[in-house]
Amino acid sequence: MSLVCLTDFQAHAREQLSKSTRDFIEGGADDSITRDDNIAAFKRIRLRPRYLRDVSEVDTRTTIQGEEISAPICIAPTGFHCLVWPDGEMSTARAPEGLRWFQLYVHPDLQLNKQLIQRVESLGFKALVITLDTPVCGNRRHDIRNQLRRNLTLTDLQSPKKGNAIPYFQMTPISTSLCWNDLSWFQSITRLPIILKGILTKEDAELAVKHNVQGIIVSNHGGRQLDEVLASIDALTEVVAAVKGKIEVYLDGGVRTGNDVLKALALGAKCIFLGRPILWGLACKQGEHGVKEVLNILTNEFHTSMALTGCRSVAEINRNLVQFSRL
Repeated sequence: MSLVCLTDFQAHAREQLSKSTRDFIEGGADDSITRDDNIAAFKRIRLRPRYLRDVSEVDTRTTIQGEEISAPICIAPTGFHCLVWPDGEMSTARAPEGLRWFQLYVHPDLQLNKQLIQRVESLGFKALVITLDTPVCGNRRHDIRNQLRRNLTLTDLQSPKKGNAIPYFQMTPISTSLCWNDLSWFQSITRLPIILKGILTKEDAELAVKHNVQGIIVSNHGGRQLDEVLASIDALTEVVAAVKGKIEVYLDGGVRTGNDVLKALALGAKCIFLGRPILWGLACKQGEHGVKEVLNILTNEFHTSMALTGCRSVAEINRNLVQFSRL
């Protein structure tokens, strides 16, 4: 079967994976309204191409946090890659070239956070991403029905031959008391730029600027946390307007095509992050090879979208390229 777009990978992955694993990857919170709207919201945006421009050379390169990347397409933090491929996150990490950022769920024990942050800083990671939208786990009905929290163990994160099966969700408590004022402590222990993941409102975007962080990832956790919040692309405009160019803004949630990448950049994102499609790639095409293919397909589509809208560089992508439809 020839896989030519990201939805092809999704369909093929569904055939390869067990029901409980499919449900874990694809599932959203409650009625999955936000999960579905993440994708639908992109389709409500129309492109306004410009023609008679020399697009014989199109450059997809851009920068994030002062570092050059080959295209504004990155890999979002997602969990339990070993559910779909034995080497799991190791294969995912081997697939892309470029920067490494570290995503942190804040542990109640600050010393554990400190040790972890100092370790990844010494390993050359370029940014610290603090996820904000998970003080408690969202109501993921499929996982509850499948008793995933009881059955998912640390052995799912390593070789199936290894033992020590300890329930994973008992091993990783997440702080429920994290507040804006706590950010100063993180800033005191690391020189890494701090990116806040999970912001959806202008009020929180303004607070992020006030607390001197370096970036925001507009995200609703793939619709897996609080249902019936804004689709990420719908929240993006509000957040971009609120920060007034003082910090960089990125986006995850619902990106499936090169046009989606273009739309996100036109509305002010510096880059996008892919979540579920990376797992589809792992499942379909022998680990890292599938991840590379997913990234290559999306990058090629984005290159085509740029050429067909008259954009020769990422700097030429702007708000005039899009308009919102009433579909």
